[in-house]
Amino acid sequence: MDNQEFLRVISNSFRTFLETGSRSNEKLKILHGAIARDLMQRLGPGYYINSLGINDGREGNIEGRYIDKKVDITIFYRCQVVAGIGVKFVMQNYSQNSNNYFENMLGETANIRCTNIPYFQIFIIPDKLPYYKNNGDFQKWEFFTQHNAYKYLKLSEDNTEISIHTPSKTLLFVINLPSMTSDPNDKEEYNEFYRNLPSIPITLSNKQYGDFNRAVVFNDYEAFATKVVHYILSC
Repeated sequence: MDNQEFLRVISNSFRTFLETGSRSNEKLKILHGAIARDLMQRLGPGYYINSLGINDGREGNIEGRYIDKKVDITIFYRCQVVAGIGVKFVMQNYSQNSNNYFENMLGETANIRCTNIPYFQIFIIPDKLPYYKNNGDFQKWEFFTQHNAYKYLKLSEDNTEISIHTPSKTLLFVINLPSMTSDPNDKEEYNEFYRNLPSIPITLSNKQYGDFNRAVVFNDYEAFATKVVHYILSC
């Protein structure tokens, strides 16, 4: 799966989110399943992946240092867990959870990497996304800015061999959605606009966030997947 194919998968996942709602896991079956199938094909014989959307359709469980964790994509070699991947696709109300997303990522990474299991992260976010009030009314547009990206820039500088809270490799994938002609009144109007499009041509964001170092791959799924597979096969 290259970048263009990955963007199509994200588009299908986004449309499913609009049709089924935020509480449904149907969007995750599409996204997680596509990543899992791609990695299993790249890894070759002997490897098996547990994830929504593939094989038995369930997430795998990894025994952490402090707590066991259900992981979005769990990779096995001959029945032994050899790696995990956490996937986050943010579609709305980012700013109120921005720091929580990042802190939770560091915590779950440390919990698993302390047991000497490689752990990777994928974080997908539009460069412009809606913020809703509690009743679903549209309040404002939010933007993924250089300020938001700064913590990922710092993360990219970490030495993953000694920083156990840092994912073995992180993919930061910032996308651009087709623009609405006017602000929506509420969540349903926003959803309806995109549902009525014959297709949702999602592209990579052209915004500049800085130069990322080795620990973070920016907007290149294929490079990330290649590095993940190389890391696992070399262990």
